[in-house]
Amino acid sequence: MIHNRSILIVDDEPQIRRVLKTSLASQGAKVLAVETGELALELLRHETVDVVLLDLNMPGMGGLETCRAIRAAWNMPIIVLSVRDSGSDKVDALDAGADDYVTKPFSFEELMARIRAAVRRTGFASDTTPKTISVPGLEIDFESRRVVASGKAVRLTPTEFDLLRFLVVNANKPVPHRKLLQAIWGPEYADEIEYLRVFINQLRKKIEPPGEKFVFVVTEPRIGYRLELPVPVPATDPATD
Repeated sequence: MIHNRSILIVDDEPQIRRVLKTSLASQGAKVLAVETGELALELLRHETVDVVLLDLNMPGMGGLETCRAIRAAWNMPIIVLSVRDSGSDKVDALDAGADDYVTKPFSFEELMARIRAAVRRTGFASDTTPKTISVPGLEIDFESRRVVASGKAVRLTPTEFDLLRFLVVNANKPVPHRKLLQAIWGPEYADEIEYLRVFINQLRKKIEPPGEKFVFVVTEPRIGYRLELPVPVPATDPATD
C-alpha cells in the first residue's frame, strides 16, 4: 500500500528520523526527512508528497503552526506524531488540519496501519456515488472534487471530502458513529468519537449556510449524523392532471 509512496518526516530528533526513514524505505516508500517546519514548507514547494508525518514539539515553527500552514496549501494526509497524549492535544492537532494522531512511543506496525488508513480509499463502492449534487446552497462535483457552498467555492481536506461523500451516499438516513469512523478511518477507529466530532465540526463550518445551524449535516442524538438533502419531486404527468 505504501510502495512508491512519498512520505515526508518532519521531526527534530535525528534518531527518530533515521529509524523511520530506514523502516519506511524497507517497505518501498520514498522517504524525505527534515528537522523543522520551515524546511518542510520549503521542501513541499518543490516535491510531491503523499503523506506527512509531523512532530508537534519542534524548535522555531511549532508542529501546530506547521500543520496549519501545510493544510492551507496542500491536501495530502497529515499524521501527527507526539509524546503529548491528552485529549485536548489531539483535538488541537485535528483542528489544525491533521488527519490522524499517534502518541509516542509507538510500534512500527501501528504507524504502518495509520499510514495505510491515510492513503487508502474509503470503504464504499465508487459507483454508488453520484457524479454531482446540486441543491440550494450546496453543489458538489465528485469527479473534480469541487464543492460550492452558498455560492462560494470551499476547499475540503481529503478526509473532509471523503466524509462528505460517504454522507451523500447515505443521504437522508442516519449513519451511526461507528459506521462513519470505520468507513473513513478504518476498523481500528470505531471508538474514536472525538475524531468524528472534530471533522463534522470542520465540515459544517465549510458547507453550512452562514447564520443557519446545521441545515445539511444534522445530528442524530445517540446515533450519529445524517446529511439532509432535498428529495427531488417527480414530474407531474399532464394526462393525470
